[in-house]
Amino acid sequence: MNTHLSFVSGAGSKPLIYQTIGNALVEAAQRFPQREALVVRHQDIRWTYAELLQRVDDLACGLIALGFEPGDRVGIWAPNCAEWTLTQFATARAGLILVNINPAYRTHELEYALNKVACKGLVTASMFKSSDYLAMLAELAPELKSAEPGRLASGRLPHLRTVIRLGEEETPGCHNFVAVSTMGGAAERQRLEELTFLLQPDDAINIQFTSGTTGSPKGATLTHFNILNNGYFVGQAMNFTEADRLCIPVPFYHCFGMVMGNLNCTIHGAAMVIPNDGFDPALTLAAVSEEKCTALYGVPTMFIAELDLPDFREYDLSSLRTGIMAGSSCPIEVMKRVVAEMNMSEITIAYGMTETSPVSFQSSTDDPLERRVSTVGRIHPHVQVKVIDSGGRTVPAGEKGELCTRGYNVMSGYWDDPDRTREAIDAAGWMHTGDLATIDAEGYCNIVGRVKDMVIRGGENIYPREVEEFLFGHDKIQDVAVFGVPDDKYGEQLCAWIKLKEEGSLDEAGLKAFCKDKIAYHKVPHYVRFVDEFPMTVTGKLQKFIMRDRMIEELGLTIRQTA
Repeated sequence: MNTHLSFVSGAGSKPLIYQTIGNALVEAAQRFPQREALVVRHQDIRWTYAELLQRVDDLACGLIALGFEPGDRVGIWAPNCAEWTLTQFATARAGLILVNINPAYRTHELEYALNKVACKGLVTASMFKSSDYLAMLAELAPELKSAEPGRLASGRLPHLRTVIRLGEEETPGCHNFVAVSTMGGAAERQRLEELTFLLQPDDAINIQFTSGTTGSPKGATLTHFNILNNGYFVGQAMNFTEADRLCIPVPFYHCFGMVMGNLNCTIHGAAMVIPNDGFDPALTLAAVSEEKCTALYGVPTMFIAELDLPDFREYDLSSLRTGIMAGSSCPIEVMKRVVAEMNMSEITIAYGMTETSPVSFQSSTDDPLERRVSTVGRIHPHVQVKVIDSGGRTVPAGEKGELCTRGYNVMSGYWDDPDRTREAIDAAGWMHTGDLATIDAEGYCNIVGRVKDMVIRGGENIYPREVEEFLFGHDKIQDVAVFGVPDDKYGEQLCAWIKLKEEGSLDEAGLKAFCKDKIAYHKVPHYVRFVDEFPMTVTGKLQKFIMRDRMIEELGLTIRQTA
């Protein structure tokens, strides 16, 4: 009988840091004033920590001059750029709550986000890719064109008063970003000094909207204490020091960029290297090569795109040592190639969710490669995790169940949504992740899917992640997504969407022959589609619900109604 339960608690040799993000930046500038802090290649920007702090404080004083008070919400709607980082730290210095708005949002989503958390201010780019941000804002708030900057009164955006636009052009009703940094005087400097001592580490400082597959996005509310500590321990797992230079091609609006990237670098005195406003595999590897980056971040699809560049071998990646692959399930074969071909012998895998700041599990740089490619590592310091069954009982070690997290990293709640907060965080403080996982006797965690993703075919439980890992072993397959679709006879059937390395190099019969006698019959995909791309979020998470809906429509399937 297995009496060892699936519960792990992270013992840390380093204590938790009880400090605000603003004070952490001040400390970094005192310790490493002349070290490079921020390199933004597409903007030709290169600032030391002393320069970064000066620019952050100029902006913070400008925001105070505009009338922002601690606790006010300020949205940022922009791709990766120097202004994003400045806004992240300036709002923290001034005690404002930064609201991350997905650069891919359109008018409906923007309106929802700004109103849900009552944003008083918005920092926005003028445009990015196919998104004309100022046009969308004008559609929602036509009053802007006749408003005095800082005095917007909009019917559809009733809380929004101040719009700050990036770039040199002027827009009616808006302040220019650069101008705001010149608005602070002696009184604002004095107020900023006071806030340095008044603001508390447990204050809310950041709201991030979770991209659920159903319902409206929820605003996960995170504190200084949540995300500063998580950034620190993410870096500790990679042995980060002030000598490291981190290439950050992942988006700032997500925890991967702003917490695991910017906050990690700041508290360690390392350099933040931003290759471009959006992900570009060639520009990313050029940044690594020319800036001598020691670490690189990415979701699996980013690493795949980099490895598949025709001139991949022409980039000098010899400076690389470590990094993180996260954001979605990490294919074992891709991980092996990154280690072997990108010089990332100490790459780690990280697992978490926005609501947990985000990381709960991470592999260490000296974990055996077999462990790093087959698990998400072990528990982070000062974090507790358990795996439970459908009745809420902790399961024995090695058994599947829902992963629950408790500790310093759990959010304070969903903004203005007590009901959904109670659904997610129970009375004992456990955050129910919705992820299916196992934890072995040595404490290594394996994510096997989502509770809602599990496919039940004729009474057999199928975990899509397991089938995906198997199919990744085929040398013709570049990427794969497995999910369930409704079936009259079995309840559900398995469907696989497959992206090939070379078009036409594999057909459905060949795929099923590959599966025959190697995996159980019920795990062989019943439906197979070869595709050029997958619907996914900006952070690289596959949107299987969209794939499922398309297959249901294509196949004319009927969805069973359940009581």
